[in-house]
Order: sequence, then C-alpha cells, then structure tokens
Amino acid sequence: MKYNIDMEKGLQNTKNAIIWLCLAHLFADVYSGFLNPIMPFIAAKLGFSMAVATIIISISHICSSMLQPIFGFFADNILKRFFIFWGVILASLFIPLTPAAPNVFILLIFMILGSLGGSFFHPQAMGFINYFSGKDCSNTMGIFMSMGSLGFAFGPLMATWITQFLGLDVVSYTSLFGLALAFMMFIFVPKLSRIEKQPEHKDFIISFKEILGCRQMNYLMLVAMMKSLITSSSCILLPFLWKSMGYSPIYIGFALFLFVFAGALGSFLSPKAERIFGSKPVVYFSMWATFPMMLIFGLIYKTQPVLSILVFFIIGFTTMLAQPVTMVWAQRTLPKYKSIVAGFINGFCVGTVALCMSVLGAVAQKFGIMNVLIILSTVPAMASYFVKFLKEVK
Repeated sequence: MKYNIDMEKGLQNTKNAIIWLCLAHLFADVYSGFLNPIMPFIAAKLGFSMAVATIIISISHICSSMLQPIFGFFADNILKRFFIFWGVILASLFIPLTPAAPNVFILLIFMILGSLGGSFFHPQAMGFINYFSGKDCSNTMGIFMSMGSLGFAFGPLMATWITQFLGLDVVSYTSLFGLALAFMMFIFVPKLSRIEKQPEHKDFIISFKEILGCRQMNYLMLVAMMKSLITSSSCILLPFLWKSMGYSPIYIGFALFLFVFAGALGSFLSPKAERIFGSKPVVYFSMWATFPMMLIFGLIYKTQPVLSILVFFIIGFTTMLAQPVTMVWAQRTLPKYKSIVAGFINGFCVGTVALCMSVLGAVAQKFGIMNVLIILSTVPAMASYFVKFLKEVK
C-alpha cells in the first residue's frame, strides 16, 4: 500500500513515527511477557494444574497470533491508525488484570481480550515500519523487533518483582503506563493520507490464496514456526520446572528476562550478521545451534544453575537471531501484502505452534519437562533442510 505523509512535517514525522512505533512495541510486549513467569503462582492461587495452565496460555497465544493475518488484511486496506492504538489499549488494560481474576473463566476472558491487542497491533505496526523505513528496512525492522523482544524480556522481570514484593493483585495497576502511551501515540504518530491515486483494495480470498500458494512464503513460515516452537515451549514450561525446584518468582522472572533479552540482542544484531554472512547462513545457524545448547542446558541445570542460565541466554540469542531476517525476507517476497505477511510470520506461525502447545503441558507432566524440551529442540535442526530452497530477494 502506498502512503503519503503530510509534506510540512516530512522526514521528522517519519522518524517520530518509527520512534513511537518502536516504543509502543516495547510496551505492548512488556505486557505480553507478564503471564508466563507468574502463571504457576496464578495456578496455585486459583487451584489448577500445569496442563490446564498450558491450555490457557495456548488459547491466549492463539488469540494473539492466529488472527494477525486477518487484521493485517484490514490494515493493508484501511489506512486508519485504529489497530495500533486499540492494540496497545487492549493489551495494557486486560493482561495486567489477569492476576486479579477471581476464577478461571474470568482469567480466560481477560487473557483473550488482552491477547487480541497483540493481534491488532503487530501486523499494522510492521507494515508501517516497512513503509516509514524505506530502503533501510532491514536495520529499522531489526530495531523494531528487538524493542519488542526487549519488552518481552522486561515483562517477566517486572511481573515477578511486583508479585514477590507487592503481591499478584498489584500487577493490575501497571495498566496506567500502557494507556498513557496510547494517548501519546494518538498525539505524536503522524496521520497518513491517501495519495491522489486510490490504492487498489485487496480481495480477501485472493490475497490469502496468493500468500499461502507461494512456496517461498511457506518455507519462511516454517522457519518462523521453528523459532516460536523453542521460545514458546521454553517460556511456558521452564517456569513450572523452576518453581518445582523451589526457586522464587524473581529468579524465574530474571531467567526469562535474560532469555528474551538475549533474543532482543540477536534481533538487533541480525541485520549486521546478514550483511556479513548472508541471509541463509544466519537462518541455518539459528535453527541448528538450538539443539546442542538445549542438550547442554538439560545436563547441567540441576548441578550448575548459574552456568545453565548462561546457556539459556545463548539459546535465546541464537533462536531469535533469524527473526528480522525472516520478516524482511517475507515482506520482500510479497511486497504488496506487507501487513498480511507480517501477520502470517509474526502471528499465524506462533498461533500454529500454540495449538501444539495446548497438549504439550500434559505430555511434559507425564514424561518430564526437560525431556520434552530436548526432543523439541531437534525439530528446527531437521527442518533447516528446507532453507536451501529459499531464494534471495532484493
């Protein structure tokens, strides 16, 4: 979609838009990072098992992810800033309310509404970033995605600190920060207007057929799913493992902070690695390196907890290293569907993995969390075979 920025504000507005979108991504994903580390404590409060908790979190991921291509379709056809504003508002309002839920039903409603905020925000924001950044898309997308990862890293730290020192119910008050940011975005994110020639509206069915019928997109979606498989399984299951070992909420939050912070660092350095080594080697490394690192983690997490956290940090870095490369590669493959493509890579793929995660809690409960994580880490290594079929797109 083509956009035209008010000419009087020009380049400064473009920079402002990128800054505010990155800041919004940071805040939106702070809230997304709240739930995984404190879910064992919410489960203990409301009295449900790890298997039930995994299903609840999976439903949340499905709502925040599977619908992203649909909202991306509307974002590519509707120029309003509706999705980025309401995405931040929903996420910041309802996710912090989840620890205060009186029962599982209300908890699920809060999680679904908060997760829809992520579905609203991400596709349109990534489409805007692609447009505003122009030729410097790889670098800007790397910064944008690293800000989201950074937010997802600080979320566990903030939520567990509040839980341990102030109590679960106090988490709800953090909504005020996100709501204030949404108001500031309404003021400072520039309005966009159509150029004189009206852009062609995309047909829903044709758009999705073209995207899903593109072999290159299918391979890139597979890469994105492998990334999500490792991050989701680690962030959902390991807090239960650490809680069973007697670790405090703040320890669990700090461990997840390091993992996702490493991912943010990987996303930030991804464009530089791509320029030095090329796109395919970065993706290959990201998919292959996870298995040996997870195996080492499984061997030492009981006897060498400090060293195991360092290994966990490296897993986060390598897993997320290919994320910006994959996103930009997909948007260059089908440039007229920027927001929809972002919805598939960043959303649909995560949601597909979340469907599998809904039964993973029960499997991990029966066969052991660490055994399941080690087996899962072999899947990206095997799936890396398909990377050789990807074609470079400039």
